[in-house]
Amino acid sequence: MIYYVEDEVNIRDLVVYTLESTGLTAKGYPDAQALYAAIREQKPDLILLDIMLPGEDGISILKKLRRDPDTENIPVIMATARGAEYDKVRALDLGADDYVTKPYAMMELVSRVKAVLRRTGRSADQAASGEAGDSPEELLHCGAIFMNTRKHEVTVNDQSIQLTLKEYELLRKLLMNPECVLTREQILEDVWGYEFDGETRTVDVHVRTLRAKLGPAGNQIETIRGVGYRITGD
Repeated sequence: MIYYVEDEVNIRDLVVYTLESTGLTAKGYPDAQALYAAIREQKPDLILLDIMLPGEDGISILKKLRRDPDTENIPVIMATARGAEYDKVRALDLGADDYVTKPYAMMELVSRVKAVLRRTGRSADQAASGEAGDSPEELLHCGAIFMNTRKHEVTVNDQSIQLTLKEYELLRKLLMNPECVLTREQILEDVWGYEFDGETRTVDVHVRTLRAKLGPAGNQIETIRGVGYRITGD
């Protein structure tokens, strides 16, 4: 189930129709209050959230979603105005999983939504599969950072760390390639699920928020100037 928050009724109806025509289930809402009421009835699998809304704007809604334990892990894709670089960076800083630019290219929108849903579904499958015990493939670690991919858990010095979907996938990519330098282009393609389009800032923002959440262990993620990132055990 996808919830789409957009105050322009024609745009809202078109996007909902497009999503449903590709096999997805979607509902549209005009503002924050309608969204909150819908979430109380049923949690969605993903929220597509416009920034420019009457009353409470999308950035404020995103902050509330990320602060609430009941909604903090719902994937959110933000809709930003063309050329609004500040809005994109701010949304990513606050934990948005992706963004799309208005006016929409509908096939790109559908592709972005399905990419996030695939990653969410894969994580859910990992959490639901298996019996007792964890195979080596399900346990990744480097230095003080441990990841259990079956349980979808990350710990640092036995303390649980709460990450957004994109932060988790980014960390997993690094942990699967310890001591290896990964370019920003590689990370974008593998973690975001679409080919590199020049937005390396997306990777940089997520690395910064990931480091902050990992605390002192965040220093294990090293910046390789002009290339990308790597994780080390030091």
